[in-house]
Amino acid sequence: MKQISLYTDWIFHEDNPYAEPLYVDTEKRVLRFTLRPSQQIREHLAPHSPVHIVILQGQGVFTGEDGIEYQVGQGHLLIFDSGEKHSIRALDTELVFVAFLHGVPQAE
Repeated sequence: MKQISLYTDWIFHEDNPYAEPLYVDTEKRVLRFTLRPSQQIREHLAPHSPVHIVILQGQGVFTGEDGIEYQVGQGHLLIFDSGEKHSIRALDTELVFVAFLHGVPQAE
């Protein structure tokens, strides 16, 4: 068993969102994202993995493949399918969330 604290040692960058790898292997990735107010993650996708997001703090606008903006906050779980385009924008407070994805394939 591994144990990782999700609520300690948060790192924020002033100019851009920060993605901190909490755990990465060939099967899974766990990343903690920290965004200052109004910072955003432009539209992107994970082509080979669903993305499960758990919001730990703050409020953000999350947009999926349908282009609809959803304002969600602490305690919510968001699920994006493999290859689904999505974008994220922090509102007027710091936004912190954890993303769970499939692992990174090893180079052959």
